[in-house]
Amino acid sequence: MSLPAVVVRTCNEAPRLALTLASLAAQDPRPEEVVVVDDGSTDETPAVLAAAAAALKLRVLRHASPQGPSRASNAGAAAARAARLLFLDGDTLAAPGLLAAHAALHAAAPGALGRGETWHLRQTRLLRDPDRLEPFPAAAASFARLPAAEHARLRVTRAMVAGDFAALLARAEPGHYPGAGPRRMHAVEMAALRTAPGCSALWAAATGPNLSVPRDAFLAAGGFDPALDITAHRALALRLCDAGHAMRPAEGAVSLHMTHRAGWLDPLSALAWEDRFLAVAPRREVALLAVFWAGIADRPPFPPDYLLPSLPALAEAACGGDGRDWDVPRRAIGARPLGPAFWTSAA
Repeated sequence: MSLPAVVVRTCNEAPRLALTLASLAAQDPRPEEVVVVDDGSTDETPAVLAAAAAALKLRVLRHASPQGPSRASNAGAAAARAARLLFLDGDTLAAPGLLAAHAALHAAAPGALGRGETWHLRQTRLLRDPDRLEPFPAAAASFARLPAAEHARLRVTRAMVAGDFAALLARAEPGHYPGAGPRRMHAVEMAALRTAPGCSALWAAATGPNLSVPRDAFLAAGGFDPALDITAHRALALRLCDAGHAMRPAEGAVSLHMTHRAGWLDPLSALAWEDRFLAVAPRREVALLAVFWAGIADRPPFPPDYLLPSLPALAEAACGGDGRDWDVPRRAIGARPLGPAFWTSAA
C-alpha cells in the first residue's frame, strides 16, 4: 500500500506543531515522507522540527516571511515526491489509522479526492501550548480564572497523542462551520459523500486539512488559489471534480483540530470571499453555497421555500428551472443580488 506524502503548513505554532508531528510519528505505518512548510515562523519552530527529525522523515521548507496558507501548501506539494498528497495543518492531530485510511482509499480509487473527518478539540482554544498548559498571552487572564481542577480537561500531552488517543476523541466534536449547527454541517457533508457519490456538489464538502489528492492532478490544477483564502480548498476540489476526480470519504481518517481563540473567520458574517470565488468560478452552485450554509442553521433568515437541507438539494437547485428567485435568500444573508442574467446564464 503506497502512503501519501504528508504536507504540513505551519506558522508560529511550535508547541502545537510538536503534537501534530508526534501524532504522525505514532501512525502505523509511519509516513514515508513528511514535508513541513514553515511559513515565516519567528518562534521555536526550528527546534521542534529538529527534535522531530529523529522519528520522522522530514523535508523542511522555510519562507523568510509569511506567504499565507495556500502558498505554503503549494510549496509543500511541489517539493513532495509521492504520487499522492495528504494535507494537514500544524495544529491538527492525526488520529491512529488516518494515513492508512487515505492510502486504502487511493488504492481502491486511484483518482479520488479523499475527505477525512475533521473534528475539533475546543478545550484548547486558550492554550498556546496544550501540553504544558501555557495560555496564549491574550488569554492568560481567562485561563487564570478557570478552577485548577478544570486544567486537566484542557490538556493534550504527547503521551495522549502516542498512547491514549481515545481520550482525545472522547473530548472532540465534529467540525465547526458557519451558522448555528456545526454538528449538522459535518453530518450533512459526510452523508452526501457516503450516499450520493454522483452528486455534482460534493466539491463543497472539501476541507483544508485532512484532504488527500493525486499530486499530478493537484499541480495541473494550479494548487490552492491564494486569492481565495477560506474557500481555496473548495475551489480546488471544484476544479478537480470538473477534471473527473471524484470526492470520496476516507473512512476511518479522523483528524482533531486544536482550536484557538482568534483567527477563525465565519464566512456568513463576512461575504467578501464570495465575490472572489464567483470571479474564478461563476457557477450557480457557488452562488448557492452561502445560502446552503445559512439554511442548515437553527434559525434560517429566509423563508422555508429556500432551504437546501443537503448537498444533493443544492445541486438540484443549481440546475434551475423551478421558478425560485435565489436572490431572495441571498439578500436575507447580506449577499449581493446577482440578477436574472446570472441565474439564467451561469452553469
